[in-house]
Amino acid sequence: MLSWFIRRRREKLIREPFPDVWEEIIKRNVSHFHLLEDKERAHLHELIQVFIAEKYWEGCDGLELTDEIRVTIAAQACLLILCLPHDYYHNVETILVYPSTVILPQQKLGFFETTLEPLEGPRPIIGQALHQGPVIIVWDAALHGGRYPESGHNVVYHEFAHKLDMLDGHADGTPPLRDRKEYRNWVKVCSREYLRLKHESELGRKTFLDDYGTYSEAEFFAVATEQFFDQPLLMIQNAPDLYEVLKEYYRQDTARRAEKYFCASGMAANDNRK
Repeated sequence: MLSWFIRRRREKLIREPFPDVWEEIIKRNVSHFHLLEDKERAHLHELIQVFIAEKYWEGCDGLELTDEIRVTIAAQACLLILCLPHDYYHNVETILVYPSTVILPQQKLGFFETTLEPLEGPRPIIGQALHQGPVIIVWDAALHGGRYPESGHNVVYHEFAHKLDMLDGHADGTPPLRDRKEYRNWVKVCSREYLRLKHESELGRKTFLDDYGTYSEAEFFAVATEQFFDQPLLMIQNAPDLYEVLKEYYRQDTARRAEKYFCASGMAANDNRK
């Protein structure tokens, strides 16, 4: 009965006309939107309408939430699930939005917890995805990432990739996949590229991937997701196998989109800008 009500509510939301002002916000703030075909844009509109309505949004540190903030973040988050079977990130209930970089407080142990390693002190963040909690997004970083994909950094892609990773109950860099064949290929390619990134980082060599991906397999997947959507042609040049496993997972050919867009606009299809 509950699922019936949810489905009916979502169908009603989707039938509502997509606001013109929201469309202008996306065109202005989400560069990848211009790479989509009309059918993809229409589907993204539907995802955004449901996503914004179903999530609890809260502005923090005095930030007043606006349609621009909600729509810009929702569009980037929903782009990841554009072609995936999904339930609108059912593991995300709350999105906390801060105006700028957040300083996390000193980590504290619970009453029954012990640790053999030093606790993390206060540290600045621009986003965070908590395993059984909210997604934290810094607005100025989300806006910059959406408008300037050439930077290769997108906090919304990064944090919502973590939430996709967590759908199976673990943040281990491997989201739920379709079958054993896909799992085997994923582990083979991602493990190899993760170790390659660590090796290059240890030698002090800059690579096409942000070395933040060396922190863990989960961070590697999030960083690779940023690259896959922001600079796919650069990923194909440097790690074609990694591009292919992400293409298979997300069911989107972001490089084809980029090449088609550059050709149509008379620009050179050269993504080597990082």
